[in-house]
Amino acid sequence: MTQRSLSKKLAVRSDRGYVVAPPETFSTRFFEQTETGFAPVADSAVIEASLAILAKRVARGSVLSSPSTVKNFLVTRLADLEHEIFGILLLTTRHHLIDFVELFRGTLDGANVAPREVVKLVLARNAAAVILVHQHPSAVKDASQADELITARLREALALIQVRVIDHIIVAGRDTLSFAESGLL
Repeated sequence: MTQRSLSKKLAVRSDRGYVVAPPETFSTRFFEQTETGFAPVADSAVIEASLAILAKRVARGSVLSSPSTVKNFLVTRLADLEHEIFGILLLTTRHHLIDFVELFRGTLDGANVAPREVVKLVLARNAAAVILVHQHPSAVKDASQADELITARLREALALIQVRVIDHIIVAGRDTLSFAESGLL
C-alpha cells in the first residue's frame, strides 16, 4: 500500500473523533478466485494494480510518445490530492523518461515555484527536455494568469541551458489541460 493511499484511508474520522478506516467498496465487478470460490475484489486493490500498470507504462527509460499515456499517468498520480503540487517529467533528447519528480507542494489554491530549483534539478539529472505538471485540487482545468506566467519564466530559464519545455499539463480531477494542445506554449 502506498503512503498516499494509507494516509488517505486514515483521514476519515468517526463520530467520536477516532481515526477509522473508511468502509471498503466493491464497485468494479472484478472477482478473484479464493480457496472457497470467488470473492469480489476491493476497489482499493484494483486502484493499486492500475497504478502499478501505469507505472510500468511510464517507467524510467520508456519513450513518452503518446500524450494520452502521459495524461493517464498524471491523472492517476495526482487527481485525488487535496493540495496543489508542481512536478516535472525529466526527459532525454529522444524523450525517454528519466524521472517524474514532485518538486513543490502547495496549499488548496497554489504552490510557490522557484525557477532556480527547477534549473538545478534539470542540470543534476542531465535532462534535455521537460514536461511541467501541476494539479488543481479545485478540479477547474482552466489555466490561470499565474500558471501562464510561471510557464513563461521556466521556459526562459530553461532555454538558457538549452532545455526544451515540451508541455505544461494541468491535472484537474480526471481532466487535463495541455498548454501545447491549447496553444498556450
